Amino acid sequence: MTTRCGTIVIIGKPNVGKSTLLNRIVGSKVSITSNKPQTTRHPVRGIRTDGDVQFIFVDTPGFQERHGGSLNRALNRSVSRSLDGVDIALLVIIAGTIAPEDIRAFEEIPDTIDRIIVANKSDRIHGPSEMLPFLQRANTQFGGLPIVPISAQGGRNVDELLAVIAKRLPEQAFMYEADDVTDRDERFLAAEAIREKLFRTLGDEIPYASVVAIESFQMEGTMRRIHAVIYVDRESHKGIIVGAGGGKLKKMASDARRDLEKLFSGKVHLEVWVKARHGWAENPNDLRRFGFEE
Repeated sequence: MTTRCGTIVIIGKPNVGKSTLLNRIVGSKVSITSNKPQTTRHPVRGIRTDGDVQFIFVDTPGFQERHGGSLNRALNRSVSRSLDGVDIALLVIIAGTIAPEDIRAFEEIPDTIDRIIVANKSDRIHGPSEMLPFLQRANTQFGGLPIVPISAQGGRNVDELLAVIAKRLPEQAFMYEADDVTDRDERFLAAEAIREKLFRTLGDEIPYASVVAIESFQMEGTMRRIHAVIYVDRESHKGIIVGAGGGKLKKMASDARRDLEKLFSGKVHLEVWVKARHGWAENPNDLRRFGFEE
């Protein structure tokens, strides 16, 4: 049987639904989501195998243009590196609009890569009278490339997008087992589950000034015992995360534990502490320790 297999990178400005699209396609929560931009910090591969086709999607951080700093420069470099050796690039934009950031993200994609424009949140468009003029503008702006309107949240037209992608993948052997959904290990997924709760629970500053490290991950029979530390930039941030009587931290840890038990299909014992580590986002040694290349 002839098989098709290839790598598809998902890029776009922050908060356009890249991680939601990846999770929808894979059918499992391998990339965290929130309503805040720049939630994704590390490229995450999501794998889907349908019969004789294997899709290897790479979710990337959104291109960061408003903020400098060592961490954000590292994030932007990770996006650029994710374009190396891929077969297809999906540029995700919001249906109905073409922002300057969309155009700049598109310009980052080499012409040698097959490109598809994905217009997410198309369910917010009110009928053909709005959709058709937008598609005409997008067709002109992006040089006649394929444009697929979808809803990552609701699943609208996602199968149609996969069909468009499948035709463009090279004929070659699968790179992963047919039941694999990601190449990330469980330690990474555990840290991300905790970090998602920071983004969903706290205000605008602290999640960006925090990082999660898994200090211990042990299997005890079928149960996973996980010890994690949330590192924050300021001592004053610790109390905000912990909350009155430790209630806020306990709730975030409990929510993360439930997500992990669903993802791992097994019991999880999760303990989370909070520690201050001033200047970690500007310290090259800390960035390397926490998985960022500066």
